[in-house]
Amino acid sequence: MSNNIITEASRTIPATRRTGLSEAMRKMRRHWQLYFLILLPLLYFILFKYVPILGIQIAFKDLSPKLGIWGSPWVGFKHFEAFFNHPNFWLLIKNTLFLSLYALAIGFPVPIILALMINELRDGIFKRTVQLVSYAPYFISTVVMVSMILLFLAPRIGVIDHIRTALGLDSINFIGEPSMFKSIFVLSDAWQYMGYNAIIYIAALAGVNPQLYEAAKLDGASRLQKIIHIDLPNIMPIMVLLLVLNMGQLLNIGFEKVYLLQNPLNTSSSEIISTYVYKVGLVQANYSFSAAVGLFNSIINLVLILLANFGARRATGSGLF
Repeated sequence: MSNNIITEASRTIPATRRTGLSEAMRKMRRHWQLYFLILLPLLYFILFKYVPILGIQIAFKDLSPKLGIWGSPWVGFKHFEAFFNHPNFWLLIKNTLFLSLYALAIGFPVPIILALMINELRDGIFKRTVQLVSYAPYFISTVVMVSMILLFLAPRIGVIDHIRTALGLDSINFIGEPSMFKSIFVLSDAWQYMGYNAIIYIAALAGVNPQLYEAAKLDGASRLQKIIHIDLPNIMPIMVLLLVLNMGQLLNIGFEKVYLLQNPLNTSSSEIISTYVYKVGLVQANYSFSAAVGLFNSIINLVLILLANFGARRATGSGLF
């Protein structure tokens, strides 16, 4: 009797799988337009994101252009050890982490505050004007933004230095001061991207039920109380999601802007992992070493995003996955 039951079950499982597969195929044929729409993005990620993963192996090899990736000899963790034993290893980690955390501490709440302020505006024309003015700097390219920063902060000829001189203060080479580099980078970034980053919060606030505001008004709630008890809870899931994503990019601080603002005077404060990889790995053609440093960077980011997601789920009940 038991053998018959087992035999019947073994026949039923493949039949169920075939039924599920045929049902999936019918759905794909019925909605083929939707699947066609995602085909190009899917091919993009496969070709440019997943296939290049095979190149990670050069981090464990001494890459020879003559032998190619597959023919180059394995050296194990040689390049990782060289990076960990480098005299500037801890300086790079400290600069990268501090700059990233500083940028996160300033750049993350600023768009939220801006979105809450715009949401409180009632004049339609003024509201749209504020959105336009705050959103426009996003379209300034990195090179142009760095040029603007250098012109504004240049000693003797910069606008800021002219103002200081008019007030009787001494001239300062802002870009040449290592202690000022991180603040210049972070504050200019926050100004440039706050309008663009606020859009998702503004969209979320637009979907809040107006009856909640009416009920709060009848209860005599102030504007601040409405923000605390209505607006913030409604955008909290988005805040958590973006915070987790930002934590995953903690060590991937923008290379272009840091590199363009860098000079021999501020290197002690501006040298980060990405600029070091460019100088040592690409300029000096040490591709295996740069791949090892990049892999180390990616692993740390993966650990950070997992920890951030775990913490977010424990604290708020929602996360990225």
